[in-house]
Amino acid sequence: MSTCLQKATLRSVGLRQDTKLYELHSGQLVNRYFILSSEGTRRLMAFPEVVGFDTYRCMLSPTVAALQHLFPSGGEEVDILTILRGGLNYPVEEACFQSGIRVSDIHFVSCERIIEDHVITGLEIKYEKLRVTKNRTLIIGDIIATGDTLRLCLDQVADRFRRRGGSIRKIIFFTIGGTRAIELMERKTEELRRIFPEFEGFECFFYEGIFTVYETTGVTGINVPDIDFGWKGGVVAPEFRRFVLDHPYSILEKCIIYDGGARRYEIPVHFREVLEYWEGIWSRADRIEPGKLVGEKLGFEEPLSFEQWLAMNRFEDVKDEGLSALWADETEFLRNAPALSLESIAMQRIQAIKTNLQQYE
Repeated sequence: MSTCLQKATLRSVGLRQDTKLYELHSGQLVNRYFILSSEGTRRLMAFPEVVGFDTYRCMLSPTVAALQHLFPSGGEEVDILTILRGGLNYPVEEACFQSGIRVSDIHFVSCERIIEDHVITGLEIKYEKLRVTKNRTLIIGDIIATGDTLRLCLDQVADRFRRRGGSIRKIIFFTIGGTRAIELMERKTEELRRIFPEFEGFECFFYEGIFTVYETTGVTGINVPDIDFGWKGGVVAPEFRRFVLDHPYSILEKCIIYDGGARRYEIPVHFREVLEYWEGIWSRADRIEPGKLVGEKLGFEEPLSFEQWLAMNRFEDVKDEGLSALWADETEFLRNAPALSLESIAMQRIQAIKTNLQQYE
């Protein structure tokens, strides 16, 4: 478990339109961290069939809800920093418009992987467009797994602002991301305050949960360490846990979300990745224990008491009468998991993905 989440609990802070807002509370955290749960992002993150412009549209309503929560009267002036190309998936400019927030400038930073012999050996910033001024609030949207891309981009942007006499007051971040985002932002706040004494910190919004990344290839032997997201050790919105439980094939997907860029702009590449995963499950189904796989996905391998389950999920301060039923249903699903036919499930998913892939090839 991330040290940043020790003694942290989730608390509901409101409902705007169809979006439930939670805030992570802990005396150890310098910044503010929220979870947004909406019908659109639940669908996006449960079904890899959601592709193209629909991926952008799914995030618009909760992004507007988040900005209205921060600035209920509107009128704020901000800059948008887009980290190419994943940041283009996030509807921050349109959300600002709908929230009555003025966008003064849109900055761009292109951070690309350095690949040698099919191995990622590093990152390189190849393009930037920054208009440096003082006392800026930056809004950023991007996927965060290890946080390496964000770290490099923030270092670059802070250096440019410092050298050109500008300053950064606050950073508002939207992410489908993991616990390492918190660790990174806590460290970066200290660094940025040394450069810009007026820096207030980060306000970070996670869609549907604060996930963790796999440290190994997992029960299937297929997951990619430091890239694929999971639940164990993270904080996942109750609404998303319920949604996935109501669509149980979703919990068996390789990752909460496949590559965001391909999913939006290179759809055949995305579907081939999904297909490769399910073909891998099908080919090794006789060697994968379904009970262990479901336990890995749920984040607990053995049945827990209700109190233990609440503590594991950081739900002790969440006032929701449906939590006991959710706990009971997850426990029952875990108990019944050994009887699942992974071969049959994989074949159904393979056929569905192949049908979708045909539309884009």
